[in-house]
Amino acid sequence: MTGGERAPADLLPTAGPVRFVAEDGTACPAPAGYGEPSAERLRDGYRRMVLGRRFDTQATALTRQGRLAVYPSAAGQEACQIGAVLALRGDDWLFPTYRDSMALVARGLDVVEVMTLLRGDWHCGYDPRTTHTAPQCTPLATQTLHAAGLADAFRRRRAGNVVLALIGDGGTSEGDFHEALNFAAVFRAPVVFFVQNNRYAISVPLEKQTAAPSLAYKGIGYGIPSEQVDGNDLVAVLAVLDEAVAHARRGEGPFLVEAHTYRMDAHTNADDATRYRDPAEVDRWRAADPVTRLEKHLRDRGVLSDADVVADQDAAEEFAARFRAGMNDEPAVEPLELFEHVYAGPPRRLAAQRAVLAAELAAQEA
Repeated sequence: MTGGERAPADLLPTAGPVRFVAEDGTACPAPAGYGEPSAERLRDGYRRMVLGRRFDTQATALTRQGRLAVYPSAAGQEACQIGAVLALRGDDWLFPTYRDSMALVARGLDVVEVMTLLRGDWHCGYDPRTTHTAPQCTPLATQTLHAAGLADAFRRRRAGNVVLALIGDGGTSEGDFHEALNFAAVFRAPVVFFVQNNRYAISVPLEKQTAAPSLAYKGIGYGIPSEQVDGNDLVAVLAVLDEAVAHARRGEGPFLVEAHTYRMDAHTNADDATRYRDPAEVDRWRAADPVTRLEKHLRDRGVLSDADVVADQDAAEEFAARFRAGMNDEPAVEPLELFEHVYAGPPRRLAAQRAVLAAELAAQEA
């Protein structure tokens, strides 16, 4: 074989999702080709998952209080969110979606800065350059093109950095996703596409989006090796992402990983998930909760004690208190900024709307 060609069999994911830990927390036979992450990394992962779950519930509560404009919950996807962060170096880049605030908090970004966008500000809140984290992306799949482009720049510079792009199952139906895969494959860009398949694109179930055996097969047509993993098993998520990141860092091109997980709560606070999801389905997935699964596994291995669990929960409560306190300060906003950076030359109707708002603001100050 010549050039960048690969044997088709080398691109195929495993027949079923890679798994190390069963839903009840017991160990499964180790899957071939993957090494189990160290106990220290898993212990750290558990701590971050507990904190992430508490962050998520606190953010949801702040939304109900009107202190956030919107919040897309990631409850149930903790293993994916934390695994993505733990698989990267500090100088690697993360490209998140709007649902990945938990990953940003786990990466060490200031929680109030992470919430800036979701409070209704047009700024992303944090500094992408210093955090090596792109702004959270609301338009579906556009961040995958940006990730592929930055990864190609790293390849050209021989910088040794890897880019990881998070994307939901709904985003894989967008054209941008396929363009990003094709570009990354042709130029062997060091990027990992990590699909969090939580079964629903808002209210559209997976079976109405694709007829593929799994979303992991989306990479094959572009020459990208792919894998599928149990997204509620942090051990497996870390093991698979470690291999994917190492593949990209060695200069072997992109890698696609699909994580099978579930969004326990509604799409956002504006959504009523009971209109399109069977409560029995939700209950089945709650039984596969990634936090309790990892806790049981680590307890069985003697890595986690009762005291550790209490300490992690206490730390999460302290974090939530700091989060609430930080959100008490109202953001300084300039209403007229609504009209900035929309058009190079504002149309008449927009200029008229701006004039009306300016007059109302002036009247309030008078």
